[in-house]
Amino acid sequence: MGGPMAANLVRAGYRVLGHDLVESCLAAAEESGVERAKSATEAAAAADVVITMLPAGRHVLSLYGQEGLLEAARPGTLLVDCSTIDVADSRAAHAAAAATGHRSLDAPVSGGVVGAEAGTLTFMAGGEETAFAAAEPLLSVMGKKAVHCGGAGAGQAAKICNNMILGVSMIAVSEAFVLAESLGLSDQALYDVASAASGQCWALTVNCPVPGPVPTSPANRDYRPGFAAPLMAKDLGLAANALRAGGIDAELGLKAAELYARFAEGAGADQDFSGIVRAIRAASSQTTATQEGTTA
Repeated sequence: MGGPMAANLVRAGYRVLGHDLVESCLAAAEESGVERAKSATEAAAAADVVITMLPAGRHVLSLYGQEGLLEAARPGTLLVDCSTIDVADSRAAHAAAAATGHRSLDAPVSGGVVGAEAGTLTFMAGGEETAFAAAEPLLSVMGKKAVHCGGAGAGQAAKICNNMILGVSMIAVSEAFVLAESLGLSDQALYDVASAASGQCWALTVNCPVPGPVPTSPANRDYRPGFAAPLMAKDLGLAANALRAGGIDAELGLKAAELYARFAEGAGADQDFSGIVRAIRAASSQTTATQEGTTA
């Protein structure tokens, strides 16, 4: 997602230096006008604002500390971390930034690759209000909405809560389509009703898990990821950890984390998270076959 986000900044007239460990990502970024940096620290040393997007909290903390990004950055540099990571790791990153004289913001995003390309992401930001105000012009280029959620780590808290809603709702929508199929109701008919009734939600109207009703959904591209299942599994895992730590009675959130972890480790490893409808359909077929065998 960082590539298209950087490209949107270039199109808006900003000079962008970029680094990625994957050569193909760097090459694509260069084609969009991003200047190649030999390392993240080299890019940081020449920047007023450093935007990072990494897989996990340990990567952010390592980059900030062991790999020397905080040391390389000029005093007062604004650090905007768009990774989705554990709240505790995010707060540790904020503390490390402050200790080295930098401003910081955690600003995870919602909207997937499609949103990154279109510049329609939603940013959930945590940190000082002054840091948010400084970052807002950039966030407005990369997204359509930026919400200041509170202090350090608040953006991460908002993100895992939002994605718990998304994961649970995608499972519910997928189960409904599989149920409709078993009852002889067409996908289009269910969509036409639910999208205009109380079942309406983003998982249905934007990322519909079956081909046909929403032409732009990943289901029409053989579930090529917009938001990959392993990323959803990661986010739900973070939510599950927070639920357990807080003693929250949230059966659906914990079950969604379990289902997506299993899906991401298996058939969903390279699929969009909406592809879980396939797993639900397959499991349903197996259950039906077992029941029929028992009856016979």
